[in-house]
Amino acid sequence: ASSACLAGPVARTFLRNGYEKAKETALKYNALFGEGDFYLELQDHGMDEQKQVNAALMRMHKETGIPMICTNDSHYIDPDDARAHDVLLCIQTATTISDPERMRYEGGQFYLKSPEEMYALFPYAKEACENTVKIAERCNVTFEFNNYKLPRFDVPSDYTSVTYLKKLCLDGLKERYGEDAQKHMKRLEYELGIIESMGFVDYFLIVWDFIKYAKDRDIPVGPGRGSAAGSIVAYCLRITDIDPIAYDLIFERFLNPERVSMPDIDIDFCYERRHEVIEYVNEKYGKDQVSQIITFGTMAARNAIRDVGRVLEFPYAEVDKIAKMVPMELNMTIEKALSVSSDLRNAYEADPKVNELIKTAMELEGLPRHTSTHAAGVIISDRPLVDYVPLALNVKDNSVTTQYIMTTCEELGLLKMDFLGLRTLTVIKNSFDEIERIHGIRYTPETIDYNDKAVYELISSGHTLGVFQLESAGMTSFMKELRPNDIEEIIAGISLYRPGPMDFIPKYLKGKRDRSGITYAHERLKPILENTFGCIVYQEQVMQIVRDLAGYSLGRSDMVRKAMSKKKADVMAKEREIFIHGDGNVPGCVKNGIPEDVANHIFDEMIDFAQYAFNKSHAACYAVVAYQTAWLKTHYPVEFMAALISSVKGNTDKVALYIENCREMGINVLPPDINESLGDFSVSKGNIRYGLSAIKSVGYGNITAILNARKSGRFYSMTDFLDRLENGVNVKCMESLILAGCFDGLGGTRLQYMNSFKSVMDALVKFKKNKVDGQISLFDLGGEEEEFDKEDKLPNVGEYEYKDMLSKERSVLGVYVSGHPLRVYSNLLNRKCSNKTIDFPKESEDFSNKEKLTDGVNVIIGGIINKITVKYTRQNEKMAFVNIEDLYGSVEVIVFPKTYRNFGSVLQEEEVILVEGRTSISEDNGSKLIAEKITTYSQLEQLEKSVKRNLSGKKLWLKIEDNKLIEDIKEFTDSSDGSDSVIIYNSVTGERLTCNKGVTANEALLEKLSNLLGADCVKLVG
Repeated sequence: ASSACLAGPVARTFLRNGYEKAKETALKYNALFGEGDFYLELQDHGMDEQKQVNAALMRMHKETGIPMICTNDSHYIDPDDARAHDVLLCIQTATTISDPERMRYEGGQFYLKSPEEMYALFPYAKEACENTVKIAERCNVTFEFNNYKLPRFDVPSDYTSVTYLKKLCLDGLKERYGEDAQKHMKRLEYELGIIESMGFVDYFLIVWDFIKYAKDRDIPVGPGRGSAAGSIVAYCLRITDIDPIAYDLIFERFLNPERVSMPDIDIDFCYERRHEVIEYVNEKYGKDQVSQIITFGTMAARNAIRDVGRVLEFPYAEVDKIAKMVPMELNMTIEKALSVSSDLRNAYEADPKVNELIKTAMELEGLPRHTSTHAAGVIISDRPLVDYVPLALNVKDNSVTTQYIMTTCEELGLLKMDFLGLRTLTVIKNSFDEIERIHGIRYTPETIDYNDKAVYELISSGHTLGVFQLESAGMTSFMKELRPNDIEEIIAGISLYRPGPMDFIPKYLKGKRDRSGITYAHERLKPILENTFGCIVYQEQVMQIVRDLAGYSLGRSDMVRKAMSKKKADVMAKEREIFIHGDGNVPGCVKNGIPEDVANHIFDEMIDFAQYAFNKSHAACYAVVAYQTAWLKTHYPVEFMAALISSVKGNTDKVALYIENCREMGINVLPPDINESLGDFSVSKGNIRYGLSAIKSVGYGNITAILNARKSGRFYSMTDFLDRLENGVNVKCMESLILAGCFDGLGGTRLQYMNSFKSVMDALVKFKKNKVDGQISLFDLGGEEEEFDKEDKLPNVGEYEYKDMLSKERSVLGVYVSGHPLRVYSNLLNRKCSNKTIDFPKESEDFSNKEKLTDGVNVIIGGIINKITVKYTRQNEKMAFVNIEDLYGSVEVIVFPKTYRNFGSVLQEEEVILVEGRTSISEDNGSKLIAEKITTYSQLEQLEKSVKRNLSGKKLWLKIEDNKLIEDIKEFTDSSDGSDSVIIYNSVTGERLTCNKGVTANEALLEKLSNLLGADCVKLVG
């Protein structure tokens, strides 16, 4: 409706400047909008100011003839919602209910009032109420659902969309299959016919175009994702790189000709360059036709209780305890929790304050808490998007998003594409680039050998940290048990290792080990299930069984598969009858020679498996990426680990974890060096050199300047470095470079450089200014130009204390690199601690992951304190939030007042402590440890003395020629504990590695090591 109504400007002018000025404002707006399209707005929420304004507006109406309407500012539906709305405002504005200055809507009148209430509220303005109805009746919005609004793809002038797509596919078919191309022509023509008949030709051209754009610019694109890998059209267009014929993938799992729905091709791109592809789409189709998608974060059960508890000023420990009474299950609600959790129900019924807390939380549960942008979804339209959906501006990054969520946009027929950023693709590309830089060999994902025995041996050994999809502790253990021999078994492993299918792992393993023991309910199942040792693992197998045994079409078999996976009992009962006896279109098993009882048994088995069965197309895509990373770790471990660490440089826990893994692999991670380091982590003489981009306060501009200056030769002093950087570096950047160890190789100490660099910078600035100003020196008079002395003149101040140096290094690198203050304690900590920080789930991980710690578990962890925040409770008692770090990462420890009173004195930064406590883990609040006991300072002194005694035993020398043997040695030394130190010497490289862990060098250990390395390579000294 083209109407405008205003209370705000006119009312404000009246209250501030009086009636005449307000009337002048109203007439101005009336002229602007035009007579009949501007109204004076009456509101009455019980405020005295509104009564004054309404009287003035009535007078204005009589004097000017400007019509009136009545409205009510509605922030909630029912009057009873006023209290909950008040609490919600406190949550949104981070205030509490007792704050007198907080934002609030007083009076309880801001609800959706009925017509009767509005007429009763304005008995003197019946006409105004009627005008409100008239405006409402003029509003008419209709939505058109499931009518696709695909943008048209421009093709060359001598083609139609259909002929151009066919041409591209035929070219791709020849490139992909060569001499075998003709064999697959029938499949290609079938798929093209389906795509054309369903109206999705332009869809495929759009996807082909932006993927081609990415590949032409060397932006890594994944081999595929989801069911699209089952399409030979997608394969020929190079949208996917998985051969659907070779992997026996099914097109109908992707696009079902018997159920019209938009194709869904999700694409993985390099996470660093994904934005370039989105920008290309923006430019090609017009920024007004492309938008990202809004998402709403809602208040889940536990989160709602915690938020309301804070507003109502419950003590943190109390509200945390109540929130944790809500079970951590998918789709859990407070109402459901009250029925299943006796603790929560008892607290709710017994304590009036808890009753109010839970009731209020239930009213707010499920409401939007915040908005954000969908991580991958992009909408592309055939017309400006404002014609179809409302848009919003994301003020954080100035991007445009839809105001409708993804599913609503899809229902409106808008094209939604998922542009996903996959870090692993960046790792693979950077690894290949580093291999080329170091060795001069150019590999691509297409050129590596996918039947390499050494790669499968690495996967089977469990040394898969950093290997895509295979690095979790549980998956590592499963791979050691599975010992895959080919890519098909990795595909099966990825599909089986999930909740549900895991129950069938023993059957799968048994079938692999003893194929003679595999039995099939009917011989027709053998060709379908032979690859998975008699188990139904994939959704595609369910479809094949339904098709091959009962005669379903693949399109209809996909609908059966979907009904089974969603446990639709009524549909399954109907389909069981058709599967066994058929109908007008399906012959059924009995007509195909399969006995009824056997058919029933097979259908039951399908139901059991189908609800868990995985999409093989998706698993195949990710198995290929997993293999590529395993291949890199097998043959180029240094290059791979350098790229891997670079990819997580912003996550210090991951960096620490991978650096520790490098040490276990015999790869040294060296501190950054001003003459050796590149922007990212790189390979340097068989080791990994820390990247400049991972140093705090050293930005991209500084890195570019350093690398450009280095092209003319190595820096030989700090002064030379400062002189050759044309625009210089700032003080903060220079401090970071020094403390990170970048200048260690130039001969001075970090303390010396820190004490002298500012004076050198000042002297250089003065010298260069004098030259520019043309000032003449004695040297100039002699005919020679004065040169600045670039030799460092360092003060005699020594070096930082070792512990202090490491602390400062960590402050700029995020991790310890030159050493780790915990290493001297690691042997004892390993025996004393029940868990490591890596066992706590992180924000980006699945909190239901059974391999990680869960809520309420008693654990002991050890580490070094790197941050302490002391706070006071409302009762004025001290408590602390402590960040503790071990060799693998960090975790927050909460020390409540009672524990703080007993152990607060030991809480000092850089102190090594053991913490006994209870885990506090939730998706809302992340992972924390509630401390119950902290070892005292005197106990830690005893630990230190004990460790020193441990290092005073005999020395066990082990000689190797290949660092890969270190992992095998570790298996023996890990199971031994004692005071004898272990030194590993690589006779080929000359490297010497001292193990952190002491052993007892008894006859049993010496015999095991001699069998592994040879008697001549094992020597006990001392």
